[in-house]
Parts: sequence; structure tokens; C-alpha cells
Amino acid sequence: MTPKQIDAFCGKLPAATRTVQWEGVIVFKVGGKMFCLIAPEEHSVGRISFKSAPEHYDALSRSPGFRPAPYLARAKWVSVDDPKALSDREMKAYITRAHGVIAAALPKKRQSELGLRSNPR
Repeated sequence: MTPKQIDAFCGKLPAATRTVQWEGVIVFKVGGKMFCLIAPEEHSVGRISFKSAPEHYDALSRSPGFRPAPYLARAKWVSVDDPKALSDREMKAYITRAHGVIAAALPKKRQSELGLRSNPR
């Protein structure tokens, strides 16, 4: 996927919001918490960065095409410098998972407010 296609895909995820921060980095959030970054070429954070499921971080960060995300690795984020190294299906799956990990960590009330839970309690 191109960064432009990733941008469009992220914008379609439930309750996702888009901002631009840190010298032109496109930041996608759910419930005010980041799940994906799209950086301009040669930016220090890596071209595409996203939250990894904690239990997958170690293996994913050492996989070909991935690396620990600068500044965010301690929070279990990974970067992909060449988004074309992954198939469209793989990229969408990783980003969808990142969105889900962040959304699931939000308080239940916030999830309900955002329409991310079908049974508010």
C-alpha cells in the first residue's frame, strides 16, 4: 500500500481521527490514543509506524521489513520503512490489529461513547 492508501484506510476504521503533528507526521487515533503514524520520507520515526499487540512485539520487531519504532518502542510500536514490503492484506491486518489493541485498552464507557461496544455496562 502507498502511504496515501494507508491514510485512506485508517480514516475508515471505527471512531478513528486524523491529525498532523511533529513536522508533518499524520497521526491516527481512536479515543484520543494513537494507533498509526504515517511520516514523510526520511523522518526519524519511520515511514509507517503502528502499535503492536504486546505479545507479538518481540517477534514482529525482529521480522524482515520491521524494526522497533523510534521513540515508541517502549510502548510496543513497530515501524515499516518500506510499506510496499508488505502486501495490502498484511498492512491492513496489522493496522486493524493496532486499532483494536488501542480501542480495547480504552475504558468501557469511552468505548461505548465511540460506538466500539455493542453492550454498554
